Amino acid sequence: MKYRKLGNTDIDVSVICLGTMTFGQQNSQAEAFAQMDYALEQGVNFFDTAELYSIPPKAETYGSTETIIGNWLKARGTRDRITLASKIAGPGKDWIPHIRDGRSVFDRINIEAALNDSLRRLQTDCIDLYQLHWPERKTNFFGQLGYAPQDDTFTPVEETLTVLADQVAAGKIRMIGLSNETPWGVMRFLDTAERLGLTRIVSVQNPYNLLNRSYEVGLAEISWREQCGLLAYSPLGFGVLSGKYLGGAQPPGARLTLYPDYQRYSSPAAISATERYVALAHQHDLDPAQMALAYVNSRPFLTSTIIGATTMAQLRSNIASIDLSLADEVLIEIEEIHNLHPNPSP
Repeated sequence: MKYRKLGNTDIDVSVICLGTMTFGQQNSQAEAFAQMDYALEQGVNFFDTAELYSIPPKAETYGSTETIIGNWLKARGTRDRITLASKIAGPGKDWIPHIRDGRSVFDRINIEAALNDSLRRLQTDCIDLYQLHWPERKTNFFGQLGYAPQDDTFTPVEETLTVLADQVAAGKIRMIGLSNETPWGVMRFLDTAERLGLTRIVSVQNPYNLLNRSYEVGLAEISWREQCGLLAYSPLGFGVLSGKYLGGAQPPGARLTLYPDYQRYSSPAAISATERYVALAHQHDLDPAQMALAYVNSRPFLTSTIIGATTMAQLRSNIASIDLSLADEVLIEIEEIHNLHPNPSP
C-alpha cells in the first residue's frame, strides 16, 4: 500500500480508501466484515462512511452503514488502526425527509445531533475526519454542473466552523473536511478559518474519474497549494468504467441493474467515451477498472481514492490498482480520449 499525508497534518492515510455505502443494502454485515478485514490486511487504513448511508437513502436503512462499522470496530478491536471518516447530511426535504425532517443545516443544533448519533452508531468516542456531505447552498453537486445565480440563505461559514472547532476541542472529532464543494466554497472555508483562527479543512471529497475530471478546473490548484487534497469518490463512475454495462448489459446484482435511476455516467456521450477507455485498456492488456483507478491514484492533487465493492473479487482488484503504474503511452492516449470526450458526465 502507498500512503499520503491527510491535508497539512502528520497523519498518513492509504491512497486507497474503503468506501462503505453498500453496507446495509447491497452488502450484509457478514460481507461488510469480510471487506473490512481484507482491506485492513492489505494496508488500507482509511475508511469513509456517512450518516446518510446505506445507499440508496431510505428511512429504514438510515445509519445502517455506521452501525455495521461500529460493530466491526468493537468485534475486531481495530479502532486505533483506522482513520475513520464520516459526514453530516445537508438539507434535502424532497429526498431525505427522514434525516432531521429534511432540514439538516450546518448549525450547532444539527451538527451536534448528527455527530453524537454517528458516534453512538460507530461505537467510538471520536471521528477522525468529519465532513459536510454537501453544501446548504443551491449550487452544483450530485450530477449538476454549473451554477445558476440566485438568492438563497445558508448558515454562515463562521458559525459552522465555530461549532466544528468546538467539537474538535471537545475531542469528538480530530479534523474536518468538505464534500461536493465548489472552488468558492472551499476557499471561503479556508479563508474564514485562517482569519478567525478556527479549525482548517484538510480534504475535499468530490467526484473524480475519467468521465468527470471537472475537479481539475479550479479545485485541483486549491488542493495542491492549500494542502487540502481530493478524496475522489465514484472513481469508476458507478462501475461504468469497468465496461460491464457496455452493449446494454445488466449484470445481476450490479448497482445500475438494481437502481436504474443512477444514470449520471450512462449518457450516450459517456458510453462513447467509456468504449474508448475500455478499448485502450484491452489494447495494453490492462483491466479497464484498474486502469481507471490507477489514473486517479496517480494525480498529484489527490490524497485518497475511495473505492467501493459489492464482491470480494471486485475489492481485491480495486485495491490491487495501487500497484499499477500507467505507462506514458497509456497516459498520452487517455488525454487524447479526454480531449475528444471532455467530461461527458457531471
